[in-house]
Amino acid sequence: MKSLIDLWRVVAGEMATWCYTSADLDCKKLEVRVEKEGISFLTITLPGFGSDFDKCLAHEAVTSLDFPGFARKSGPLPLFLGGFLELIFDSRSGALLDEPNIDAIFAVRQLTRLYSKILLRCSDDREQEAMRRFIECEHELATVDESFPVEVREDFMRISQLVFADVFSEMDRKVWLGDIIPKHGPGATADGLRGNAKFDQTRWFSRLERLFPFEEYASVPSLSRFIDGRYDEVPFQLVEPDTEDPVRVIPVPKTLKTPRIIAIEPTCMQYMQQALLNPLVNGLESEVIVPNKRQNLAFGFLGFTHQEPNRYLAQRGSREGGLATLDLSEASDRVLNSHVLALLHRFPHFSEAVQATRSKTASVPTERGQIMVPLVKFASMGSALCFPVEAMVFLTVVLYGIEQKLRTPLTRKHILDLRGKVRVYGDDIICPVDCVVDVCKALEIFGFKVNLAKSFWTGQFRESCGGEYFAGFDVTPVKFRRIFPTTHHDASEVISLAEFRNACYLRGMWKTTRYLDSEIRKVVKHFPIVESTSPGIGRRSFLSYKGERTDKRLHRPLVKAYVVASRPPQSYVSGEGALLKCTLGERREPFEDERHLERQGRPRAVSIKPAWITPF
Repeated sequence: MKSLIDLWRVVAGEMATWCYTSADLDCKKLEVRVEKEGISFLTITLPGFGSDFDKCLAHEAVTSLDFPGFARKSGPLPLFLGGFLELIFDSRSGALLDEPNIDAIFAVRQLTRLYSKILLRCSDDREQEAMRRFIECEHELATVDESFPVEVREDFMRISQLVFADVFSEMDRKVWLGDIIPKHGPGATADGLRGNAKFDQTRWFSRLERLFPFEEYASVPSLSRFIDGRYDEVPFQLVEPDTEDPVRVIPVPKTLKTPRIIAIEPTCMQYMQQALLNPLVNGLESEVIVPNKRQNLAFGFLGFTHQEPNRYLAQRGSREGGLATLDLSEASDRVLNSHVLALLHRFPHFSEAVQATRSKTASVPTERGQIMVPLVKFASMGSALCFPVEAMVFLTVVLYGIEQKLRTPLTRKHILDLRGKVRVYGDDIICPVDCVVDVCKALEIFGFKVNLAKSFWTGQFRESCGGEYFAGFDVTPVKFRRIFPTTHHDASEVISLAEFRNACYLRGMWKTTRYLDSEIRKVVKHFPIVESTSPGIGRRSFLSYKGERTDKRLHRPLVKAYVVASRPPQSYVSGEGALLKCTLGERREPFEDERHLERQGRPRAVSIKPAWITPF
């Protein structure tokens, strides 16, 4: 705890120097509050202060209702961080100054968000509350599904057909022809298969069998048995719907206020979801759909691999004021399966494939033990198709809201005119400010919840995809992710602290960087200057690296630094599974690890060790 307070004090001192003010009283107040409230003041209360601050920037004023729990002396501004706030808002009226100090805005956001994303587990009560909310959400969705207006659903289907017809048509063709390649992900599965064991899977859901026969997609060697007429020897178990493995719902760290809820899919479902994922994302991000050479109308509206376009539009919106940034609460968990059925209603093969790879039941941990919950939603995070499908649903709803604003059915010309004004990345949505009220109404009609605390369309503040801007200036804070390491054996903490140090350096926080350098050198002996492309854990610097010796064979400079050492866990595969894996790998990309048939999966532990490496 002391190390976290010491770091905050260093950052506060540097921010005060930037802004020609003092943070001494702020540091004293922080110590008192942490002593009374514990780490929650740093990880929950301060981020709440930061959220109120962002809201005040958007409303261009501070009121007496803002910053609850923080004392005031006179006027609407709280005493805590008052030296910075007075450079942004008028101390008497609370109104935003005509020329607010950008450094002070960054300082308040940095000091309040420093520990907002620290990777610590929530309390059991908060995790149980998240699980209760998961179950309650299903009941709410059932009500929304039953009361959904028919005419709204028809408009939704028409707009989705207009925007995604070419992509869905190509996906329909690929599913019908069997022109898709399955893939196992690196993560856990609901049935407990890990690493190479996934290629020896024997459970196959009967819902998959019609479009994706086991012998064609999951057991290459079994084809020879079919040729010889030995069908009975194919080693798999066809699982009927009433005995399918449910998705396993678990909490993972997000913030100390609430965990992130994800669902771990059964092996066969994850496997075929990945088969649909790659061609779908490639199609949505392609400017032209190859078979018909027609311009892809969905191009430029959705993002899956790069967040920079969303950040650029958010920055433009903060500077020019014409674009709004919206954020949704419980976004993945509120996409109805009926939304997806409507989205794909004209494409029977693709729709059947998506439904076949969708889990219908979730196993949720509660105080009373595991309970089975039938799913009204399409899927939770953890399904490979969750992210692209939810993005397509959100985009369609946003366009429906814009259509309501325009009071005329959208055409291809309308859609093309909106390119560069509308974009969706997950639940981060950007749309024109003059349509934002209608877009928010549309989202609520479809059962989604707009997170007003993180949605902005007034004032000069915008945020999207981790980029946060005021009047075109980047005011994104650098966030501390893990506790301080006590020895070099705390490999994950050392790596995280070095990354945080380098982010602070690139942000111009020189005093904080020097403090972090001294802290890192307490646990690691070697910490040289290296380039971002170097394999070593080192310092980023605008100064040049200094070679400590020369590679005798390649005649290039070397430095001694710690490098990450990790090995995939031991995981052997049968002969048939190995053949399947290599066959699938050849159709995708070659394997980098020549021992991939002996070791596979995410490393169970990470360590660091000193080595002579190139600094570039």
